[in-house]
Amino acid sequence: MLLLLLLISLMLLVLLGFYVFVGAPRSRTHQTFTAFLASLALWTVKDIVVWGFGVHEGSAAWWAGASFIIALWLQYSLSVFAWVFPEDYPVPRKKAAILFSPGIVFVPAILAGLLWRDVRFADGSLSLKLTGLAYAFGIYIYALFGYGFHILWTKYVSYRGTLQGQQLGAVLWALVITVTLMTFASVVLPLAGVFSLLPGSSIFVLPGVLIYAYAISSFKLFSLQSALDQFRLFPVAYKVALSIAIVAVISFALLQVPIVWWSFGDGASLDTWKHYLVYSVITALAPNLILVALVIRTISRPLRQLTEAAVEVAGGKYGAQAELQSNDEVGLLANSFNEMSRKMAVDIERLRQLNEQLIRTEKLAAAGTLAAGVAHEVNNPLASISSLIQILQARPDADDDAKEMLRLISMQISRISRVLKDMMDFARVRPSSRTSLDIGKVIDASIRLANFDKRFSSLKVERVIEDNIPLVDADPDQIQQVFLNLLLNARDAMAGCGDLMIRTHYDSRIDSVVIEFVDTGLGIAPEDLPHIFDPFFSTKPTGSGTGLGLAVCYGIITSHGGRIEVRANNTRGTKVEVVLPVRSPKTIATNGTLST
Repeated sequence: MLLLLLLISLMLLVLLGFYVFVGAPRSRTHQTFTAFLASLALWTVKDIVVWGFGVHEGSAAWWAGASFIIALWLQYSLSVFAWVFPEDYPVPRKKAAILFSPGIVFVPAILAGLLWRDVRFADGSLSLKLTGLAYAFGIYIYALFGYGFHILWTKYVSYRGTLQGQQLGAVLWALVITVTLMTFASVVLPLAGVFSLLPGSSIFVLPGVLIYAYAISSFKLFSLQSALDQFRLFPVAYKVALSIAIVAVISFALLQVPIVWWSFGDGASLDTWKHYLVYSVITALAPNLILVALVIRTISRPLRQLTEAAVEVAGGKYGAQAELQSNDEVGLLANSFNEMSRKMAVDIERLRQLNEQLIRTEKLAAAGTLAAGVAHEVNNPLASISSLIQILQARPDADDDAKEMLRLISMQISRISRVLKDMMDFARVRPSSRTSLDIGKVIDASIRLANFDKRFSSLKVERVIEDNIPLVDADPDQIQQVFLNLLLNARDAMAGCGDLMIRTHYDSRIDSVVIEFVDTGLGIAPEDLPHIFDPFFSTKPTGSGTGLGLAVCYGIITSHGGRIEVRANNTRGTKVEVVLPVRSPKTIATNGTLST
């Protein structure tokens, strides 16, 4: 029964130390507490070795020396714990050197057996006669305990009323309980000649140890939420340790026990030991291979998947994902990597769009300068030619064929003049006269102007204007020029027959007004879409356009801080989206009145 209790105590100490350490491996508090639990586990192992299998004469001195050394280590752990808990402060090395310096004397003295005159087991009981140095050692041990208790009590007074104060209070109670029970079982009763509780002294520290762990873990050790959190985030260390423990227990039960029974069933001899060692080595291969496979499955394969995804990203495949679902540190790393890869892909696409916009803006600037120079150089001789034609047309002796030829020349000159006017409008930088603008009214005015064109008036135009659209800060003439250009482009795309939808709405995500022009025309080829805003690029037949209309629209909208995009309609035709930021402070147009 005693052996079973000691084994249970040892398992609880190991599991508790592992739980606390893995919870925060870098925390000095958790490290120190783990060292404290390791000392208690060694104390328990010592008791198992000596008391669990029957005492014998040669083990008495070994047991006494181990007890003194482990007791010293326990108090050292308590002092360090008092320094670092709960702030996780570093250990003051000078204080530690001074406080722990007597150990330089006591440890060699313990190893040399100078703390007792006689120690032995007689008739199943312990006989122990201590020297004066042993009593000095006891005073030193309790002085260390008093020092650590004093530090913790001072901190408790300072943090009283806080969570840290509650933790310190629980630790102080645990110290009182542990020291009281251990002193009673290991010191008071043995000095009185009663050794009955000495074999189970390590069991008495469990209540205090549980209180320690409960306090250090911020009172979550026994909570259901803490257990659920540990289940959701199951660290790799837990997985590996659990795999090792399961494989070890199963292999021991299935392989080692039968081998021991088969090897030593008829008694121990040299041959039986040979059989045992050979078959133990052979049978150990299977569980070790299983263990390797489990570790590879737990660590190596997820890391390989993550590495492959990282190599893909490094090779330019931005947005690559690691298909890994795992509730441990590797899973968290994979999720973070996937999020980083997604954001990288979005950022690179945004940079690409900005780069295209910058190139397009530079093209517009260069084309504007070129257009202004060409228009200026061509306009003057063109005006002279036009004047000469008018003079020739006014002569009374001109025959009909000559007049017809002069009329055709005049028409071509007018066409050239229109192209030059478009080029001048494109190149001219007009001062912007911005005001609070109701987009709905600008759309109505643009439609009225376009309706003077017979081909446009034959279209079926539908307006969907959202109520209470905020006003935009824009130049009404320039915005109307953009809308009119888009309306006439839709007319040309539908050849005077088709449906045109104009709808507006407010997008609160970008704090902007969105205007959409959707037609059912011929549409634009996908290979032409990237060049649609380039100067002098046109999809219209030769002689029908200059390729400057959308370039002018692009320059106007971007100068207003907005954007214009052309894409294919979902069913048929083209969709042009104009985005204009609202004015600040936001103003709403409602039934012809303004509200802020």
